[in-house]
Amino acid sequence: MIPFGLSLGAALWLALALFVAAFVRGYSGFGFAALAVSGAGLVTNPLNVVPVVILSDIVLTAQQARGIRAAIDWPRVGYLLAGAVPGVPLGVWAMSVVPPDAARALISVYVLVMCAALWSGWQIRKTGPAAHMGTGVVSGLANGAAVGGLPVAVFFAAQSLPAATFRATLIAYFTLLDLWTLPNIGLHGMITVSTAVATLIYLPVMVIGVWAGSRHFLSANPQNFRRFAILLLAVLATLGLGKSLL
Repeated sequence: MIPFGLSLGAALWLALALFVAAFVRGYSGFGFAALAVSGAGLVTNPLNVVPVVILSDIVLTAQQARGIRAAIDWPRVGYLLAGAVPGVPLGVWAMSVVPPDAARALISVYVLVMCAALWSGWQIRKTGPAAHMGTGVVSGLANGAAVGGLPVAVFFAAQSLPAATFRATLIAYFTLLDLWTLPNIGLHGMITVSTAVATLIYLPVMVIGVWAGSRHFLSANPQNFRRFAILLLAVLATLGLGKSLL
């Protein structure tokens, strides 16, 4: 059974997109959901894969937990969540009423803006609880489309955090954010039988991707790989925007 009424070619494309997204997650800690949703948006309604990404993200964290535990900055996670908790229900509601092409366009423009911010090298000298909570609000709103990680990645990148702390703290925050987002999307009927089928089919592909990306983290330059991930996101978002406008 192929989920979401996809053709075989589209299903294979989705498998490739999810593998690449999982590889990036295993390596950098960010970009998984944005890559998965942007890639999926080229062959289906991007909102179809939102619950798949959220469910998978929770499972994939268990795969990485041992390797990231010591590097997590828990106070940052707490402040971000304090802002995200009220933002998630509003973001989920907005996505549940947006037509597919409009959703694809909104997600694509948002991803392009976040890519530009990441690429710019913008820096922040001082941050505090208020800045973290504000970033959390934006992240929570965006997670209605499972792309709440990018504003946090921009925020962290602007602070020049050590690569291990950047990666581990993002993964921990995303997981807790997804645990809050999941019941919200369930209330809006976004979890279906196809969600369960797609998760079961594609989860092994994502597990392999995270494993491969985590191994790469030990030997590659984080800055170079982050640039590659940003460029890939920008290309997928541009293609998605073009598809929504045609």
